[in-house]
Amino acid sequence: MKNDFQKGEIVIYTSEDGTVSLDTKLENETIWLTQKQMAELFGVKTPAISKHLKNIFNEGELKEEVVISFLETTTKHGAIKGKTQKSTTQFYNLDAIISVGYRVNSSRATQFRIWATDVLKKYLTQGYALNSKMLKAQQAKIINLQQTINLLSRSIQNQIETVDDAQNIAKILDNFAKGLDLLDNFDHKTLDDKGCTQKPAVKISEKEYLDIIDKMKSEFASDVFANPKDGSFASSINQIYQTFGGKDCYSTLEEKAAMLLYLITKNHSFSDGNKRIAASCFLYFLDKNNMLYRDILPIIDSGTLFALTLLIAESKPEEMDVMKQIVVSVLNKS
Repeated sequence: MKNDFQKGEIVIYTSEDGTVSLDTKLENETIWLTQKQMAELFGVKTPAISKHLKNIFNEGELKEEVVISFLETTTKHGAIKGKTQKSTTQFYNLDAIISVGYRVNSSRATQFRIWATDVLKKYLTQGYALNSKMLKAQQAKIINLQQTINLLSRSIQNQIETVDDAQNIAKILDNFAKGLDLLDNFDHKTLDDKGCTQKPAVKISEKEYLDIIDKMKSEFASDVFANPKDGSFASSINQIYQTFGGKDCYSTLEEKAAMLLYLITKNHSFSDGNKRIAASCFLYFLDKNNMLYRDILPIIDSGTLFALTLLIAESKPEEMDVMKQIVVSVLNKS
């Protein structure tokens, strides 16, 4: 087939050698030809087409009632110029056309079979490539989920000591499960890479955070709580405002908040209390950016905050993106 164009309800077909041109019906997602058109297509007489169709039906290759349709056609009427009449004509669908094409012995039928085989080969090759791509995407999401499960397992083994702690983890899992979608076989939803709130972030200084941390000291009877070990705290709080090429590396408030929680937790800038400090700074950032409360209620409760901070603390460096996605997903869906 050299040309194959859809034009309304007509498919215009021209053979490779240009010796035959047909207007074929396009209806119900298939094309339709009469016996006369098939004879013209394959370069034989109409009785030969009729014989092959009869054998196809008798041998049970196709069911006659499935591949035949009576369609309305418009033809010229009499000798009056421009006058037409409508009639009902018997048409055969693509299944019948292909079956006849593989039985007819003619040069045009051979040309048709070469074309049909080529189309089938392309379909199988492209279909395999598409399925392979989908499989790789699905496997990536499964790995993502497995990383999350491993994080939870380590958290439970290392730090959960009470039933309340376990219930907090279960609660975050319940919320988080709504954010996974591992394609058709897995009735979940993917983690969110991006947050929902795209607006300039309020830039909070190191001194402002340290004032908040200083007020926390009276709550914890520890001589080493919040004692700085190095200058990494300043790096943690400033990194979320970084830009590249004039654009924010973390384009939404949710992403900035997630990275703030991650960086303060993982950088261990203080001798003691890094997780508590990280959680407090995270809440302070949300509040300063008018995100902490929605309809008077906080968008994240203490159990969820506990679970998120604990997961980050137990995560491996290569799991940073997963952890960011978890926090962003929770904030997006709160």
